[in-house]
Amino acid sequence: MPEIEEDPWEPPLVLVAVDLVILTLRASTFHVLLIERGIEPYQGSWALPGGFLNNAGEGVFEAALRELKEEADLDGTRLHIEQLGAYGEPERDPRGRVLSVAYLAIAPGLPEPVAGTDASGAAWTPVEQVLSGRAPLAFDHQLIVADAVERARTKLEHSPLATAFCGETFTIAELRRVYETVWGAELDERNFYRKVQRVPGFIEPAGTDRRAGKGRPARTFRAGPAEVLHPPLTRPEPHRESEEER
Repeated sequence: MPEIEEDPWEPPLVLVAVDLVILTLRASTFHVLLIERGIEPYQGSWALPGGFLNNAGEGVFEAALRELKEEADLDGTRLHIEQLGAYGEPERDPRGRVLSVAYLAIAPGLPEPVAGTDASGAAWTPVEQVLSGRAPLAFDHQLIVADAVERARTKLEHSPLATAFCGETFTIAELRRVYETVWGAELDERNFYRKVQRVPGFIEPAGTDRRAGKGRPARTFRAGPAEVLHPPLTRPEPHRESEEER
């Protein structure tokens, strides 16, 4: 009877971590929450909040909530947090093979973060500084932020999320500025007004006008019942004028 050779392959040891991308608007600028690492590797560098699972009994989502509270003193149970993706390139972490599950939250009115545990500092940082490389991040966190920003921009196309960043009542101009800030693009006023008005349930008249300066009072609106925008509000293509805007 032929001898059966044993398979010498052994599964690699993979550590599981979580990273959180928390996005908000502050002073009409799109910001991401960053922490200053207080430990190696990358001690003193800025990074996303996150860390390893605590023990075998902790779920990935529970670890994300715990890390957000420990590193930035934010209560994730009050935020809508969704899974962004998994990141596991072999050389992404000098400590070994680390698979990170990234989560995304986009919310208005978030408070100033407070650093804790292994973070030396925590701060809201303009997204553009991260995407441009002017605010370098540890690990592959710039890539994760870029993916999260793209997801956020897509969510504004297909959901009424932008209304959450306005007051209870708002003008079309205020709503447009949310889109311009998140998309990083200037929008034509009249074209934006037409697009918003033709989406059923997106916004509803508030029945009042708001006067700004000496011009005509601006109509005010409130968020409508729609959960999905149909037709969606599509982003303008860079350096290309649409047929509607010509």
